[in-house]
Amino acid sequence: MLNASFFITVANIADLPLDSIAEVAFAGRSNAGKSSAINTIALHKRLAFVSKTPGRTQHLNFFQVAEQRFLVDLPGYGYARAPLEQQRGWQSLIGGYLASRPPLRGLVLIMDARHPFTDLDIQLLEWFRVNGKPVHILLSKADKLNRSECTLTLMKARSRLEEMGINGTAQLFSSPKRTGVDEAEAVIRQWLDLPKPPPKERIVSVPDKKKPGSRG
Repeated sequence: MLNASFFITVANIADLPLDSIAEVAFAGRSNAGKSSAINTIALHKRLAFVSKTPGRTQHLNFFQVAEQRFLVDLPGYGYARAPLEQQRGWQSLIGGYLASRPPLRGLVLIMDARHPFTDLDIQLLEWFRVNGKPVHILLSKADKLNRSECTLTLMKARSRLEEMGINGTAQLFSSPKRTGVDEAEAVIRQWLDLPKPPPKERIVSVPDKKKPGSRG
């Protein structure tokens, strides 16, 4: 798993870390499961704050996974109850970062698998496409769908990306069930130029040897 730790919170583009080499940004509608996805991938319960109030994340939160390499939690978008001025501030911060950040390697976009490709999701994809950097979509809350619904949702998502001409991939994801964690981590490691994790050790149980003279 990715070993991430909090590094810095940024409220203005001018305050972005200067020595960063590679970054992967996480974006998504408020309440799509973005913070839960980050915590699950990083194997950390409260790395990214999970709030019952959508739209709580208002700044760029940087989490370091290796020297000069970061995961970046972007403010959730589409929270209608936030004041208009605040919404515009978030949009300016997100837009400025995604458009002009040289170390940014790719965008992980979290969509609720039950309601993917909302108008705001599409707007973000259309806008982000201009810079030519890749997008990886996590269809979150996949545990809320049955197997056939998951298969159909994933197929439609991949077709939609192809139709839009997006340089992107998509997968199913569930934080509670840890579905798709390894697949998501592999994409992030590739973007950040991190080595593959060591293979998981297979635990083989060995039956206890019988003591001499004991009966079976």
